Amino acid sequence: MTRDSALLRQAVAVLLAATMASTAAAQDPVPPGRTDSAGAISLSLTEAVRLAEQKSHDVRIARAGVTRARGQELQAASQLLPQLFGSAGYTRTLRSQFSALSSPDTSTSTGPPGPCEQYLRDPSATTAERLAGLEDAQRCALGTNPFGGLGDLGFGAANQYNLGLSLSQSIFTGGRVRSQIAAARAGRRAAEVTLASERAQAALTVAQAYFDAALSARLAAIAELSLRQSDAVVSQVQLARDVGRTSEFELLRARVARDNQRPVLVQRQSEREIALLRLRQLLDLPLDAPVRLVTPVDDTAAVYAAIEPITLSTASDDVDSRAPVRAARAGVDAGQASLRAIRAQRLPSVSLTSNYGRVAFPTSGFPGNNEFRENWTVGVGAQVPLFTGGRQRGEEMAARASLEESRARLEQTRDLAALDLRVQETALAQARGAWEASAGTAEQAERAYSIAQVRYREGISTQLELDDSRLLLEQAQVNRATAARNLQLAIVRVALLQDLPLQLQSAGIQLPVQQAPPPEPPRSNTTQPQAQQSAQQQIPGTTIP
Repeated sequence: MTRDSALLRQAVAVLLAATMASTAAAQDPVPPGRTDSAGAISLSLTEAVRLAEQKSHDVRIARAGVTRARGQELQAASQLLPQLFGSAGYTRTLRSQFSALSSPDTSTSTGPPGPCEQYLRDPSATTAERLAGLEDAQRCALGTNPFGGLGDLGFGAANQYNLGLSLSQSIFTGGRVRSQIAAARAGRRAAEVTLASERAQAALTVAQAYFDAALSARLAAIAELSLRQSDAVVSQVQLARDVGRTSEFELLRARVARDNQRPVLVQRQSEREIALLRLRQLLDLPLDAPVRLVTPVDDTAAVYAAIEPITLSTASDDVDSRAPVRAARAGVDAGQASLRAIRAQRLPSVSLTSNYGRVAFPTSGFPGNNEFRENWTVGVGAQVPLFTGGRQRGEEMAARASLEESRARLEQTRDLAALDLRVQETALAQARGAWEASAGTAEQAERAYSIAQVRYREGISTQLELDDSRLLLEQAQVNRATAARNLQLAIVRVALLQDLPLQLQSAGIQLPVQQAPPPEPPRSNTTQPQAQQSAQQQIPGTTIP
């Protein structure tokens, strides 16, 4: 294990230890996120990270993507279960070609008077009487409507009620449904990786904005302190000038040095306000709301306590655990499943269908239970593509090319993730080294400035030596604060590295351009199970996924 890896492990160990120490933040008299007596919002890094996750639009979009992916997975899995649909309808017939059959005109009948069944009941009738009775029975039958009984079958009925159930079940699809479920499951994993990446990116963004604001406030405080020191020097030189111990040149030089410090203070204050505006914008706070940052820029324990809830697992040298690699692997799995689903379209699909319906044709009003008649059918259908004009082959070629592209992107992402891991380890080691080196320099510069003040008051040193000591102290304090900010951001990046996107751009390494995949062509309806097609035709407005 390299020294950089050891530093990375040490950072993670401090993260776990700092979790228990996070309760020490309660010693602050003003709870984070509350307003103090001056009306300012006291904001710690932990509170800022929590608010950033709640207010981040990218995190909300990623959560919606996870919900959508879960719905698509459920939609794909539903094809394994039976599909049952119900229907109900009412039809009012205003005019029909069967109206004459259902309503015969009996006023102009040419048949003999009835009843017709009494014509042949005399057992003693002669042969001539029997022939005459047969002729009368024939004329009697012709005088009535021969299709009058068809009215009970619903021909030309004014009112028609339909109640129906439609059942469909896929019996064999050649593995197409299973492949679609696998593709949907891979899409869900990719959406979950995206959500984890957005949460980590939101934490890193707000941590950077928080420490930029804290650094700007520290630099403004250093500039203000330097201005007060310059004022003190001017007062000492003015006093010496009044008693004749120094020249006018020394007084003018002290005043110029003090006046040169004022634009620096104005610039530092402006940078502090801009950084606070950026932080308020990320946290969705009023832009004019006063904010007091309670986490110092050099508080490493507070950094670990703030990002610990976001970190899903500890950092490691395994590049396969990186979020970009996991997302690329999910893309490969989805491509393989899509290719299997397209190949399965060559096999026949077998489905079972059953339709049950009850119809009634009442003459008026609502029908009674005894007026309904039943229709019940059960069928098994098979469907196999015989000729698709090259569509099947084209879809397989496109799916195979997409799979090969996904595999190439996975290898490329693994290489970049390995490089990113080494870059972040090196950045952490560099930031830690700069932080440790700045500690002794700041202490020595402060000590040197104190000695220079004593020497100047005693008259054994010049004003030039005092100004040089003050400038060195200011530069050491600025370097110390900047090194603290850089160290905190390096710690945050390493702790969140597993779920962060590739951070190579922060090191000046240009990432390859990712081209969006071409849109899929619309699928034809030839591969849809026959049961689902028949159900859609029988029940208008119903769509089977």
